[in-house]
Amino acid sequence: MGFFRREPIHKRLGRDLMNAEAGGFLAEPPDVMGKPAFLGEPGFHGVSRPRRWDVITTATAPEVKGNEVKFAALPDGTLIVDEESGEENLGAIADAVEQQLQPPYRAHGVRQTESLWVVSASRIDVARFEAQGDKLELTETDEGKTFLVDGNREFGSVPELEKLGEATGDRYAIEAERLDADLWEVRVAAL
Repeated sequence: MGFFRREPIHKRLGRDLMNAEAGGFLAEPPDVMGKPAFLGEPGFHGVSRPRRWDVITTATAPEVKGNEVKFAALPDGTLIVDEESGEENLGAIADAVEQQLQPPYRAHGVRQTESLWVVSASRIDVARFEAQGDKLELTETDEGKTFLVDGNREFGSVPELEKLGEATGDRYAIEAERLDADLWEVRVAAL
């Protein structure tokens, strides 16, 4: 065949692929011992996603207005409401959560019927310190320290945040969101 009449590479590769027998892992995936599995690869595999909520429960609270509530419970049992319609007491919803999860936690409730609510809650860490802004981010890496207040880079730091980070190791990232006055919800991760 001449130089210009050669079969295009994509057609040749496609034909070769269609005629090839599947081999290796695709033919017979190994079992846990490394031997080919009798029934093939399972329909599920890998690491499951982390849970977003520690507790999902129901509560009966007909007196609460609106269709959605969001609140945080402090270690002393005080509730800080993020989102609610009206001035009703969220005690019934908080009590349902606290049967399975002790404060501090953050909860999100959604009305299902006139009186039934589905409530999900996750454990939080709370710290008490003075600082400016409503959201703080402190990162310590090999390159140095970065401190953000409400998304803007600032000089300095908050000693209480540094202590929380240093407890996890030399490199860490901390996010803190103001709950009320000098109370902050903190998330600390080692890098």
